[in-house]
Amino acid sequence: MYKATFHKSWPEFFDTLDNTIKERVTKKIQKILEYPKKRHLAGGAKYFVDEVSQYRILYMVFEEKQEVRFFFVGNHKQYEKWFNQFF
Repeated sequence: MYKATFHKSWPEFFDTLDNTIKERVTKKIQKILEYPKKRHLAGGAKYFVDEVSQYRILYMVFEEKQEVRFFFVGNHKQYEKWFNQFF
């Protein structure tokens, strides 16, 4: 199982979610840590994306450290805004 780390901006996104969604995101993170390599972002980006209802979780896998670093969680509109900042 991989260990979870969080980018310094993670709380900015996670803390704005309501408690029900926070709980679902936390459960999904546990599943991601068991099998982290799911779906890459478009264009061969190093990031992976997973979904919880209408919310997206963006993360990166570091095999050599057995670590998954989480960067972003938010709805589709917030996801597009975040994505467009970097790509």
